Amino acid sequence: MSLGISILLIAFICMLLLEVPVAFVVGISTLLTVIALGYPQTLQTVAGDMLNGVDNFSLLAIPFFILAGDLMGAGGLASRLIQFASVLVGRVPGGLSLVNTLTCMLFGSISGSAAAAVSSIGNTLIPEMNQRGYDKDFNVAVTTSGSITGLLIPPSNVMIVYAVVASGISVSKLFMAGIFPGLLLGATIMLVCIAVCYKRGYGKNTTQQSLPNFFPALFSALPSLLLIVIVLGGIFSGWFTATEASAVAVIWSFFLAVICYKQVQLKHLPALLARSARTTGVVLFLVATSSAMSQVLTLEQIPQLISQSLIALSNNPIAILLLINVILLLVGTFMDITPAILIFTPIFLPVTTELGMDPIHFGIVMIANLSIGLCTPPVGTCLFVGCSVGKTSIAGVSRQMLPFYFAMLLALLLITFVPEISLWLPSLLDS
Repeated sequence: MSLGISILLIAFICMLLLEVPVAFVVGISTLLTVIALGYPQTLQTVAGDMLNGVDNFSLLAIPFFILAGDLMGAGGLASRLIQFASVLVGRVPGGLSLVNTLTCMLFGSISGSAAAAVSSIGNTLIPEMNQRGYDKDFNVAVTTSGSITGLLIPPSNVMIVYAVVASGISVSKLFMAGIFPGLLLGATIMLVCIAVCYKRGYGKNTTQQSLPNFFPALFSALPSLLLIVIVLGGIFSGWFTATEASAVAVIWSFFLAVICYKQVQLKHLPALLARSARTTGVVLFLVATSSAMSQVLTLEQIPQLISQSLIALSNNPIAILLLINVILLLVGTFMDITPAILIFTPIFLPVTTELGMDPIHFGIVMIANLSIGLCTPPVGTCLFVGCSVGKTSIAGVSRQMLPFYFAMLLALLLITFVPEISLWLPSLLDS
């Protein structure tokens, strides 16, 4: 192991153990490595790499989608989506768990935030499920599992981050590639809900939803659902790019939250803008520091060394992909999804490209892997938020999560080894 990578790893691990924020961990460990290796104009080099990392037009989509998500979250979106999901799947025994999952899928895809889905949907549905006799820990497990589907169903900020790091990847194609994997992940979670509820007898006395209730619920939720249609339809039809679509999403979200639903008043906008700005600052600072780290890794030829080491272990592409999946699953258990994408994309993308894997397909596989990590201890963001909302323990919820983990791993294997699930829709753009 070279001096540079030794310093980088030691500094990185030590600061993580000291609970230093990840963005500072990445930046400081990169700076220490550059100083130790004696690169000329150290500070100017790191600062230049950080600036170049965020000097990308596609990154403009991130603050817009974050603001759109905050507007929709504060604009009364959750209750309307819950009502709509109830008339779709609420008649099934145990249907409230399906309502929970489906609403998380819809809300997550619109807001682009898994944590926001857990908080918004969980605050409403977890107490309702508790009153209906569902196990409290199971209710949190359902909400936590369903929340991550929105990271695969576009629009998704983490997809934009991956496209920027991978360079040359079309955000529009990446959005299209995530639709079927996201739906597949949601379907496997719903199958677990059905099986568990049937076995335990949850929700037998489900309120029947009559057909006339469908149309009022659809009418109420339709403006919110139109955001997905407008954004994805505009991108796929070529009317606007993914970055331009993010601005359209803000305009439509503003119209719904302030004018249509009237849940957000003009005096609330400064606080919403400030919250979105803080979130954007965290993400873009991570992008900047990770770009500097990527330059150091490239100069030290770390991606090439890892690629050669993995291929030396086996010449079987299936074995290598399984190994990469295992590594990413482990990474996801202790690192949030955005820094993990920024750090590990430059390392593993060359390996998978050499195996003949499409970069868009690998992006979906990576996001699916790291999304599962949001539900796993010790650093599962969605798991912690869910336990806080549900007022229960991580140990109890983790036990209830076990069948959901198996379902998510099954979906992950299908996404990994059946590329057509991810690549069929993007291929339509080339035809």
